[in-house]
Amino acid sequence: MRYRLFGRTGLRVSELLLGTMTLREKESARRVLDVYADAGGNFLDTASAYGESEEVLGAVMRRRDRFVVATKYSLSRDADDPNAGGNHRKNLVLSLERSLRRLRTDYVDVLWVHLWDRHTPAEETMRALDDVVRAGKVLYVGVSDAPAWFVARANTLAEWRGWTPFAGLQVPYSLLQRDVERELLPMARALGMSVAAWGPLAAGKLSG
Repeated sequence: MRYRLFGRTGLRVSELLLGTMTLREKESARRVLDVYADAGGNFLDTASAYGESEEVLGAVMRRRDRFVVATKYSLSRDADDPNAGGNHRKNLVLSLERSLRRLRTDYVDVLWVHLWDRHTPAEETMRALDDVVRAGKVLYVGVSDAPAWFVARANTLAEWRGWTPFAGLQVPYSLLQRDVERELLPMARALGMSVAAWGPLAAGKLSG
């Protein structure tokens, strides 16, 4: 397994990131994780919205400090609560606390903003992210599925105000979906952000 630097952080992550959205059964999850780790993989990706994924990962993960554990927040935790979703501080704090309990850890290496929230200003999100980094509950931050202008604005604000910038960008990227090459990839290169592709097999269309 080869490793890459995660943005401008100095953190080394394996080229292949293990997505855990479909992990449901502990024994099969343990086998998958063992095979991945034996091959040199160290980057695990989950989310608060991935059902039981965080709990299963927390139950089977051995040698916690060997892994770079990433989770996401943004999507709603409770359909009846209008503040249970979004990128504002309240949802960030509550989602992160729940994720830490499920993962059985006191910190996550990377917290991703799961998607762009047009109702929450970049200042609110970046300040709240910086606060959880300073509290030691998160080491690095990233963003998924957001327009280039928003990511550039957010990182510019972080630079001006001394906050933690986005170090990574998650995007849907495959032979069938290459629109990210127009703006998002050039932006990430210019800002020194790592790019993690999700859906590289286009939901099975490219795997036969």
